[in-house]
Amino acid sequence: MHLAWLWTGKSVGRVAAVILTIVSIVLVTPAVTPAHGEGQAGQAISVDGNGTGRVFDGVGAISGGGGTSRLLVDYPEPERNRILDYLFKPGYGASLQILKVEIGSDTNSSNGAEPSHERARGQVDCTAGYEWWLMEQAKKRNPAIKFYGLEWGAPGWFDGGFWSQDNITYLLNWLGCASQHGLTIGYLGGWNEKGWDKTWYENLRAALDQHGYQDVQLVAADNGGWNVATDMVNDPAFDAAVDVVGIHYPCSQTHCSSSADALSLDKPLFASEDGWKNYLTGAADVAAEINHAYIDSRMTAYINWPAAYAWYPTVQFQDSGLLKANEPWSGYYDLGPTLWVLAQTAQFTRPGWRYIDSATGHLDGGGTYVTRQSPSAGDTARSTTAGRDYTTVFETTAATEPQTVHVTVGGGLSTDTLHLWSTQPDSADPSTWFAQGDDVQPAEDGSYTITLQPDRVYTLTTMQGGKGAASSPPPATLTLPFRDSFDGYQKGSTPRYFSDMEGAFEIAPCGHAVDGTGVHAGKCLQQVITQQPTKWTRVPSPVTLVGDASWTDYQVSTKFLLQQPGTVSLLGRVVNELSSANKPHVNIWMGYYLNISDTGAWSLQDVQGCPTTQCSPGSNKTVTIAQGNAAAMGTSQWHQMALRFNGDTITVIIDGVPAATVTDPTYDHGQVGLMLDGEQACAAPPDCPSSYITAQFDDFAVTPS
Repeated sequence: MHLAWLWTGKSVGRVAAVILTIVSIVLVTPAVTPAHGEGQAGQAISVDGNGTGRVFDGVGAISGGGGTSRLLVDYPEPERNRILDYLFKPGYGASLQILKVEIGSDTNSSNGAEPSHERARGQVDCTAGYEWWLMEQAKKRNPAIKFYGLEWGAPGWFDGGFWSQDNITYLLNWLGCASQHGLTIGYLGGWNEKGWDKTWYENLRAALDQHGYQDVQLVAADNGGWNVATDMVNDPAFDAAVDVVGIHYPCSQTHCSSSADALSLDKPLFASEDGWKNYLTGAADVAAEINHAYIDSRMTAYINWPAAYAWYPTVQFQDSGLLKANEPWSGYYDLGPTLWVLAQTAQFTRPGWRYIDSATGHLDGGGTYVTRQSPSAGDTARSTTAGRDYTTVFETTAATEPQTVHVTVGGGLSTDTLHLWSTQPDSADPSTWFAQGDDVQPAEDGSYTITLQPDRVYTLTTMQGGKGAASSPPPATLTLPFRDSFDGYQKGSTPRYFSDMEGAFEIAPCGHAVDGTGVHAGKCLQQVITQQPTKWTRVPSPVTLVGDASWTDYQVSTKFLLQQPGTVSLLGRVVNELSSANKPHVNIWMGYYLNISDTGAWSLQDVQGCPTTQCSPGSNKTVTIAQGNAAAMGTSQWHQMALRFNGDTITVIIDGVPAATVTDPTYDHGQVGLMLDGEQACAAPPDCPSSYITAQFDDFAVTPS
């Protein structure tokens, strides 16, 4: 994530009249007949199995760039299994062939922070985070899936920063954890969108080979642009260390960038992060990009960011992904056409197949077509008795009128029945997504004629496919009261529905005295990161979010214990993430903040976006609407804080006593959260080492007010 600042899609209505559904089904089904000889109007395409082309490496998606899959983990069954089936089960949904995951570092990497497996030198925890679980689930459904690891940030303990020997050791330990989970990593990258260090890649390659990871392929450099390929052309040692050239966002709906240097390397070229589209409205772009990636640039893998929109709607880049799954309390999930246009390639082509360059190109009437064939050793997965499998994907998203193509088939490819699947990517009618048409029986010589409608994706294939039939329960608000005492979890785990944006809020034993009278029993929520990580993005201090963004009137409360001097904050009515476009480029969350220092000084702040008439463009506006002094909180002592919302009225409560009641109309709904800061005002955000302090929380509650 991400080379542009923001893309926003519009919601699409989901209900169509019965007559519209019938008409849509008719329009999405093309006219297909056996070819009637030469001289017909229309474009001629030869699908010749003797044709040459590069090896297809797969279609995939990313879990990472922040906690993009965080809420999926908390889904109930059977809905969670159904969502995973739609992502990974072959012949069912997206049928992903590559899963790229973030190697966590407890720092924000766009949409949250993922846990690190090694927070201090030599202290490796192979249970940290949920990516292991997700990879295991993916492998369970598709044993052939390829895994790809990439860092966005890094722990702060590295001696020498990101491009260091410490990081190479860190990655070797991550690969060791993967082995403990029964996972084989196929690809490993460097630093997401932060450039590259040639010597580091060379040293990493040597270390991988030395420790038995010769089969792990290195990808350089998960950045925009093709300059890394030029560096490889000019540096043989760097070239020898790198197996795959991976580029971010090289494609638009109508064209993908290319590089003569990259093509000269004779290495696989990947769109190693692309997509970043709305799951409902981005399908046409994704369909075109998958085809253009090979036609224009000879890229043989397309990896979509992200796999699922499984984060809170108060966090940026809402609705991106292949499906929506961010309401675990109800089990609600939603599929869109973006998933199905990806399935039109992934369900009917296998990594290891080859492109047929002579049957790949631009349609005369607008759009593209790409053909891939199985190797002669054949993965057939069908009942045909002769010839190799092949699949042609046509997309007409750039067309304005119907167009006819005449296809001839030969060179050892099957001339048996072809199966037809189609998607209307701009349609809001689910019946037009991945619709199975009538089988096509080619002429004796394997030829057929097809009329392609505009704004469609068509797959003609000898392979079998399928469309899962599982359905979602309806959406629902998270019912209040919502309480968590944190006693029912394993040490080191993340409690239900809590999503860390920076730092790590985890379950730990409560072990500190309460006013000298004893030990607070049971388990607590503790922020555990004490050293600022090597950051990727701009969240200045530890923060976690929880709850339903549609909540309106409620009281949020928690017990807290500062373990170091600093400030603890309770957040309420949080509505959205605010990304400052100007220095210091700090990401914060819009809402109300009750801040209490160890000295007892407190403030209630209204954190807003900043109108240009009131402050410099792109900066943030924070209004203090109440403040005061309570008895010193100190450290190692338990206290309580609460915010009560009733319409425009906000009440601050400290240790059970109302400290202030104010009126503010800025926000009337939103979720809740916790934040810590070692200083009230960081001198140079987002680099705020003193912000990383520890504290414990217990008896967290959101109740109707």
